[in-house]
Amino acid sequence: MEHKPSPPRRPKPERERAFYETPEHVKTSAKIVNEARSSLRTVKTNRPFTPKPEERTLFGSASNRDPQNRPPSAFSLGSHHFDGSESRPTSGTRPVSGTRPVSGTARLTPLGHKPKTPPAGVVSPPVPRPPVDPNRPIRRTGSRGRLLHSLSVESSSEEISLKTRSGSLQDVSSSGKEEVAPDVLTRRVHSGPKERVGQLLEERGVGDGSESVHRPPSAVTTTSISSQIGSDNELRVKSGGSSRRPSSGGKPGSGGKREEETPAESQFFNKNIAPILEQMAALRKEKDATELSNLCSMLYCTLEQGNMLGRACKRRSAILKTIFKLLDSESPVLRVRLAKLILGLKITGNNLTSVCKLIFKISREESNDMLFIEEEMIAPLLDTMCTTDLSTSQDALVYLLGALKFLSGNTTVGQHLTRHRAVEAYGKLLKAINTATADSKEKMGNVLVQLTAGLRNLVDNEENREDMVSSHVIEEMERSTQLYSADSEVVHNIIRIFSKVTLHSDCCNALNSIPSTYKSFLYLLNQYIQKQDLIVRLTFVIGNLTAKSDDARLRFFQEENAFKTILNIFKTYLELDMKSFSKHKEEVKESGTGSKHPDTVEDIMIKVVRVIANLSINEEVGKQLATNEKCVEWLLHIIDTKDMSTSEELVLNSVATINNLSFYHVPGSAVVKKQQQVTESFLKLLNVQHMEGFVEASRVYGNLTRHKAVRDFLAANKVPEMMVALLDSGSREVVYTACGVLINLMADENKRHILKEEGGISKLIDVLRDFGRSDWQLGSMVCQILWNYSARITSSTDCYGEKEAQELADLLIDYLDEETALDSSDTAGVEEAMLAFLRDVWEEEFCPVANKLLNRIESHQSDFEPLPVPS
Repeated sequence: MEHKPSPPRRPKPERERAFYETPEHVKTSAKIVNEARSSLRTVKTNRPFTPKPEERTLFGSASNRDPQNRPPSAFSLGSHHFDGSESRPTSGTRPVSGTRPVSGTARLTPLGHKPKTPPAGVVSPPVPRPPVDPNRPIRRTGSRGRLLHSLSVESSSEEISLKTRSGSLQDVSSSGKEEVAPDVLTRRVHSGPKERVGQLLEERGVGDGSESVHRPPSAVTTTSISSQIGSDNELRVKSGGSSRRPSSGGKPGSGGKREEETPAESQFFNKNIAPILEQMAALRKEKDATELSNLCSMLYCTLEQGNMLGRACKRRSAILKTIFKLLDSESPVLRVRLAKLILGLKITGNNLTSVCKLIFKISREESNDMLFIEEEMIAPLLDTMCTTDLSTSQDALVYLLGALKFLSGNTTVGQHLTRHRAVEAYGKLLKAINTATADSKEKMGNVLVQLTAGLRNLVDNEENREDMVSSHVIEEMERSTQLYSADSEVVHNIIRIFSKVTLHSDCCNALNSIPSTYKSFLYLLNQYIQKQDLIVRLTFVIGNLTAKSDDARLRFFQEENAFKTILNIFKTYLELDMKSFSKHKEEVKESGTGSKHPDTVEDIMIKVVRVIANLSINEEVGKQLATNEKCVEWLLHIIDTKDMSTSEELVLNSVATINNLSFYHVPGSAVVKKQQQVTESFLKLLNVQHMEGFVEASRVYGNLTRHKAVRDFLAANKVPEMMVALLDSGSREVVYTACGVLINLMADENKRHILKEEGGISKLIDVLRDFGRSDWQLGSMVCQILWNYSARITSSTDCYGEKEAQELADLLIDYLDEETALDSSDTAGVEEAMLAFLRDVWEEEFCPVANKLLNRIESHQSDFEPLPVPS
């Protein structure tokens, strides 16, 4: 319908139009913001709640991992679980007569007899082994372990006796006088099997037919640790210690050779370290945990001072053997300090797994959390995490990361982890896992479950989130969702992290910049469609991404079958909700009570509807979604069947989504086709007791009242009167929404009387006076309502009222004056960008319509009173 003003003073060359009609000129930035404010909106929702586990375990009770293929949370652990072979010697030399080898650096004692060589061609019978000492504890660590155990520090106060081949015991304290051949002295104890067999045959006279060198007995005396170390070091210098194969004590790639101990190093060890080890050995039986703890701290500081930590320590064998024997203590402080020492000496293999188990066991007690800070354990734990061999120590990493998972849940410990750049360390390990070729993805998945659970506890901290972005941890996690997509626990943990970090724009940008992000997410949505706890979080993440970026909306929608997947999830959980709701009603009907309606199902629908609402903000996507009748039908079903009191968020999200879809006037619009149903369904939301629902419904009416049939229906149901009443609400946004509906309602001549009868003229003038200077968009809408209302004006006084017409004219004159309207005193403290925006809106939105309205009022003012209508 066209409305032309009366032409007495100022004819209008251009066609007059009602303000609900779409303008033909090019949109300015202010106009775009205005439209976004009045119509298209993103939808907010809460992050899915995850309760804190009641117990500290590696894998929760809901874990679907095979117990046979995952490390247990409960286990026994003692000193016997630590293997002394970790500290075996690296050279093949034997101590000279008169000295006793140090614990952990033991060599074979020369045989105390001279073997006879059988005649050539005669093979000697196998030599029987001496019987096992019944008093010696059995250690099932192989012959090598038994040998080392027999030469440990614990037996330093006893003289060693050997059994002869005939089985009789002989005193070997006195040494023979014959000199041992050099080739016998340098033969390695742990030579290879073939090498050992050949040497044994030669010793028995079988090798080349010649008689082997006679071996005199060696005397083994009782010595202190320091004298043992000194003698052993003296032997090393003399013999040269050639080796034939690498050992655990040598550096990788060294071929088994290690740097010889210098006299200065020997002196430092004997003077500073050996006495501490002696005290620890003496106090072990007394079980004085406090004093042992102090000695552990002293030993660590001394090793650090002498630069003897790590695998380069040449006497680490003696230290480890002593430490291992103290691990039966139940004192948490002592065990933490022992663990710190063991980690400092860079153990590997089974010992690394055992010490990680020890750390895990300590961390399971929440009361021990602060010990890890007091004993400065954070750095050693992170260093071990980064340096452990992934291919051989997966179980060790599981326990270590499990401990860090528990500790990171403590706020104070979490702050210390942040200071040590824990997120960066996690990122390095995650990258290594992603690039490793795992023989068993299940075992590597065990590691990832613990890693991602610990990382999840840290991402609430802003500094950690910055590290995630700068260290590309987000990219690595997204990659893990592809590589381990079949591992639901790994995927679930990563999506939980994403659900936290995507609340922040920088992390959203990082995730959105990865080309494969949405393809991966869609794959997971289809693969785990029945896994509710994963779907609810994944749809929440997608909603966060599409809420902050128009590019994200378009990219997601353009992925193959993207919206089809979203609709499939919507349909699946809508049907499940309907079935559950029906069952719930039957239970209530039969028993008067019923089980609580499943929250997770409804929460998934909330998140899915939010995704649709956010996608529809993009113009290209929104126009396509607006024609999807199934989507609109399901949204209306929610509004019709759900109650605002019990399903508020779902109903409001559904209304907001229909509002966004109703914005697009495209052929085949599903909202337009169902406009009557939409209008009727939304009437129940016009309840002033729930203002948010009222406002949401009013926004939709602001779009639908472009159609006369909708305006007539609303007028028949007293909606115009409700909108006029809202002008007194005092809420800027509520007033703005009501004005949007009134603009279109005033286009119909038969509805204009309602505005004046309900006191709407004076209320609109008050709105213009109260909000105009700070909100020119709202001021523009007030002018549009009054313009449409006065389309058939003959007298300003008769149309508006004498007082109202004069107040309105004076107010418009002030607001059209630039100095008055944009007075800087009214905008003190406002940012420069906002001031520029206000000026743009004033010039482009307010001034054009305000000028027209002022001209109309002035052109219809008269000093003559109108004659009464003759009866």
